[in-house]
Amino acid sequence: MIRLGKETRLSGEQVLEKAITFFGERGQGLSITERSSRHVSLEGGGGFVTVEVRHEDGATQVDVSTREWETQAKGFIRKL
Repeated sequence: MIRLGKETRLSGEQVLEKAITFFGERGQGLSITERSSRHVSLEGGGGFVTVEVRHEDGATQVDVSTREWETQAKGFIRKL
């Protein structure tokens, strides 16, 4: 399991939509198990990905936690 973080100019909503596109059924094929205005959790392939967002000092802080999807999570963070 790893946890990654990044700051971005994107809104929290934009980050979560990108996460769903990247990891969801049309991307990596994971299924959404939980979603709110501050996070999205997806599962599949024996693992999970959770993306959390919060607004701090005029930027969006993004935290990604994952098990079994480490390489893909690193790719997602790089694309933000």
